[in-house]
Amino acid sequence: MTERFVVVPVNGGSAVSAEEHSPESGETPAVEYGDRDLGLEEDREAVPILEYSREPNKYGDGIPKESSPFINNTDNDKGTLYDGKNMALFEEEMDSNPMVSSLLSKLANYTNLTQGVREHEEADEEEGAKKKTVKSPQMGTFIGVYLPCLQNILGVILFLRMTWIVGTAGILEAFIIVAMCCSCTMLTAISMSAIATNGVVPAGGSYYMISRSLGPEFGGAVGLCFYLGTTFAGAMYILGTIEILLTYIVPSAAIFKAEEKAYEAEAMLNNMRVYGTCCLTLMALVVFVGVKYVNKLALVFLACVVLSILAIYAGVIKTIFEPPVFPVCLLGNRTLQNHDFDKCAKTEIIDNMTVTTKLWALFCQSSELNSTCEEYFVLNNVTEVQGIPGLTSGVISENMWSSYGHAGMLVEKDVASVAPSVPSENINLPYVVNDIATFFTLLVGIYFPSVTGIMAGSNRSGDLRDAQRSIPIGTILAIATTTIIYLSCVVLFGACIEGVVLRDKFGDSVKGNLVIGTLSWPSPWVIVIGSFFSCCGAGLQSLTGAPRLLQAIARDGIVPFLEVFGHGKANGEPTWALLLTAGICETGILIASLDAVAPILSMFFLMCYLFVNLACALQTLLRTPNWRPRFKYYHWALSFLGMSLCLALMFISSWYYALVAMLIAGCIYKYIEYRGAEKEWGDGIRGLSLNAARYALIRLEEAPPHTKNWRPQLLVLLNLDSELRVKHPRLLSFTTQLKAGKGLTIVGSVLEGTYLAKETEAKKAEQNIKVAMSSEKTKGFCHVVVSSNLRDGISHLTQSAGLGGMKHNTVLMAWPGSWRQSNDALSWKSFIETVRETTAAHQALLVAKNVDNFPQQDRLGEGTIDVWWIVHDGGMLMLLPFLLRQHKVWRKCKMRIFTVAQMDDNSIQMKKDLQMFLYHLRLDAEVEVVEMHDSDISAFTYEKTLVMEQRSQMLKQMQLSRTEREREIQSITDESRSSIRRKNQTGAECSGLSNQCAPLEDEMDNEAQLIHDKNTASHAALNDKADATPDRVHMTWTKEKLFTERNRNREPNASMGVRDLFNMKPEWESLNQSNVRRMHTAVKLNEVVVNKSQGAQLVLLNMPGPPKHRGGDENYMEFLEVLLEGLNRVLLVRGGGREVITIYS
Repeated sequence: MTERFVVVPVNGGSAVSAEEHSPESGETPAVEYGDRDLGLEEDREAVPILEYSREPNKYGDGIPKESSPFINNTDNDKGTLYDGKNMALFEEEMDSNPMVSSLLSKLANYTNLTQGVREHEEADEEEGAKKKTVKSPQMGTFIGVYLPCLQNILGVILFLRMTWIVGTAGILEAFIIVAMCCSCTMLTAISMSAIATNGVVPAGGSYYMISRSLGPEFGGAVGLCFYLGTTFAGAMYILGTIEILLTYIVPSAAIFKAEEKAYEAEAMLNNMRVYGTCCLTLMALVVFVGVKYVNKLALVFLACVVLSILAIYAGVIKTIFEPPVFPVCLLGNRTLQNHDFDKCAKTEIIDNMTVTTKLWALFCQSSELNSTCEEYFVLNNVTEVQGIPGLTSGVISENMWSSYGHAGMLVEKDVASVAPSVPSENINLPYVVNDIATFFTLLVGIYFPSVTGIMAGSNRSGDLRDAQRSIPIGTILAIATTTIIYLSCVVLFGACIEGVVLRDKFGDSVKGNLVIGTLSWPSPWVIVIGSFFSCCGAGLQSLTGAPRLLQAIARDGIVPFLEVFGHGKANGEPTWALLLTAGICETGILIASLDAVAPILSMFFLMCYLFVNLACALQTLLRTPNWRPRFKYYHWALSFLGMSLCLALMFISSWYYALVAMLIAGCIYKYIEYRGAEKEWGDGIRGLSLNAARYALIRLEEAPPHTKNWRPQLLVLLNLDSELRVKHPRLLSFTTQLKAGKGLTIVGSVLEGTYLAKETEAKKAEQNIKVAMSSEKTKGFCHVVVSSNLRDGISHLTQSAGLGGMKHNTVLMAWPGSWRQSNDALSWKSFIETVRETTAAHQALLVAKNVDNFPQQDRLGEGTIDVWWIVHDGGMLMLLPFLLRQHKVWRKCKMRIFTVAQMDDNSIQMKKDLQMFLYHLRLDAEVEVVEMHDSDISAFTYEKTLVMEQRSQMLKQMQLSRTEREREIQSITDESRSSIRRKNQTGAECSGLSNQCAPLEDEMDNEAQLIHDKNTASHAALNDKADATPDRVHMTWTKEKLFTERNRNREPNASMGVRDLFNMKPEWESLNQSNVRRMHTAVKLNEVVVNKSQGAQLVLLNMPGPPKHRGGDENYMEFLEVLLEGLNRVLLVRGGGREVITIYS
């Protein structure tokens, strides 16, 4: 029986029907795929590796499309065609939402490039997006994680300082030191295992984990701290190498030799500097030539470490049966340096004669028996004790307690001795002394580097068969093993070695042997050679890893000044990063003391571990949806304990180094934050911010803010031009000056249309607004709404902007300056509706007139901010000038407050009361009370009201042709002028006041022209639908034309003709008296304000409310125009119906 089948390619190509295939034939069918024939057998053996670009992309982290469901997307995947009927319903979305089979295929075949830099890696990447077939990584837990961690943890401190720490601190305190440090790394490993098993960790190891968990700021700061720690670790290993070389292998190779014992320490440090620099140069060259040589030697170095530790345990077991012979010479209870004498005795008998020994010559002025000797030498006998008494000797009880002391303190055994009458100050005597002052916290700092190196497994995640299983098991087992080794060494060293030998740091009492070497079997040289190569290997690995870590940070692009270190050789070697690493490493070598360098790198590693614990604790507590580690044996309490332990160890080791390390990390953090790290890594700090914001918002919503806490939370309504740019950027400048970065600012705008059609325009508008906000230094949020019309859009914004308690309470907008010339009445109607809505919503309203004349960021000179306090609506008028004067632009301006007194008011008392009120408000301002007497309504007011109402009726009733419209407008203008002249001739309102009426006539002339232009525009709007391009009439009044019109309008027949022509014009007596009163108020108040505040830098004025009936909306705009005429910068203020300022504390 034969089968037919169709292969439907998911990643490109078309469906291919295979020929009928017989199963009995035993052949493997070749499936044609694109232009290639792939044998299925070959396909099973090879796994394609998906390469990722190491260059940083514009969105952030150097790992393309991290947010994609695929690990890597290639260009070949974009043009996917789907051919089939079963899933036709989804075929249009197949590009963005791939088939599940395609997704699973990519995920199953994913593997990572090895972390070590391969030769010609960059050259291979340039070949294109071709997938290479290589064997998938096969390293298991033991080889891939356990052994590298073991090699990195066990090192120089164990061989060179462990015995000294045990001898100085005593077994109990040394046990506490080791237990604290190992607990810290174990807790960190648990947290690290949780992070490492929460998804694939591509490149960068621990840096990647921290930065992706805590964000770019913390990631950059901690990443650089980790880099500095690794670099100083390299310096420490090199110093350890040189110390072993010059102290235990070839002491004669020293270049600087001290003639006096006092200068021996300084000479040794100089030797360390010279040899350390040479060693660093040699190691850097090896790393530069190729990292593959270092990797090949790694197994050799590991073998040295393992053999050395086995030699120690073998030596301990041997001491039970046959302790090694390492005699230690004591003078009284003082330990002697066993370099310059061979016999531990004052005299010896040769040929029945008593002769002095070499030891005698060291303490006496000559070798004669009757020579003068040092007093302590005379009073005490010389004794010899075994340096390694053995496990069963009971020496453990003597070594149980600490023996701290100052620099130069003698290393003494707890036995009886005769003290000299005068202590000797001769430093040339061959006593073993402390080279540095010792105390508990110092030993913690020196010991901690011996437990670092726990990240070695996570750094090799790409080489592991199953990283999510191997990393936790291997790392925790390695830490458990090393903890057992260290704790057992503390006990075994204290039980096997004499206390004075333990406290002898450099083995001077045992003929210059390495102390730990005296315990080993079969020979001390096993430990000496093993520790030498171990330190060499660790130094090489530090110089290999640190530049690559710096390169990863540089390529992430979060620290701009480091970007140059992201480049390297053609094969990917980080040349520039290696140079910087060598330079920093050289500073550590110039310090020259292992005991001084160890606490420095302890700080940086502890800070790194602290943030690993913090990352795990944050992710656990925030319950981030993506936080699903495979490693389940973690808890936020353990992470917090680890974090606390790290912090405690930092300050225990060295409080000033801890402060310096935190200062460095803080400076890097603020620098990245200042430069604006435009990365989105889904980090825990962002989640923490969201949680904190949510908690604060819920708390805020419990009650409205108290008057003392009230500040304007602004919704700024912006207009955009045809190119979607901000029309009035000075409105944003004013916002910045008013807010000074405090409180909430929402900048909103409305686009007309539907969102589906205007999506790109909305995004562009939002981007333009953000650019304008940035240039004007406005801190806040941007919100662009697409609505079917402007009115609804603004309504939606005022209702829905903000969230919970963080909602705006004040709306700031610009005055619609072109409302008279606009063909569309919706512009001013929308403005009035906004005024009504803010009033209904109990929100304050600020309207800036002539906003383009407002200052930008230039400081204003001397001037005033004038407040016209007509009615009290919550105290906004008092608060706003105070807030403005906090900003540098308005700081030099003085505040003046004007209030209006009526006939019945006592203006003197009003002024006193207002001054007292301002005193209680703690506001400095000049106070002035302006008296406005009741006066008759002027002819100008009547005529202005008359023309206003005429136009309103005319717009409603008349539908004329263009020619008729022009005649009508002209006749209305003429009528206005003739009526004004007629009233002036009768002298009803201006008898005897010709000087005052003359300027009024000019105002009337101008007003007539204004009405003419406005009517022209309004009538043009009526026939927009009929005319494709409406033709406007603009008349310019010359001086000659003005006189002609005046003479013509004085003729009674002309005015009667106009009166007959327009019978619908209301007479003065039949005018709406409410409109007349409002116009009268606007005119009189404008006169007063202009008279007092025309030269002010800013005028703040109560904004009258709109009419309750919408029929008078256009009249309301006229009233406001008249009120504000002649003023430069005006801010109309309308309160939100609540008190915003208080006299109480």
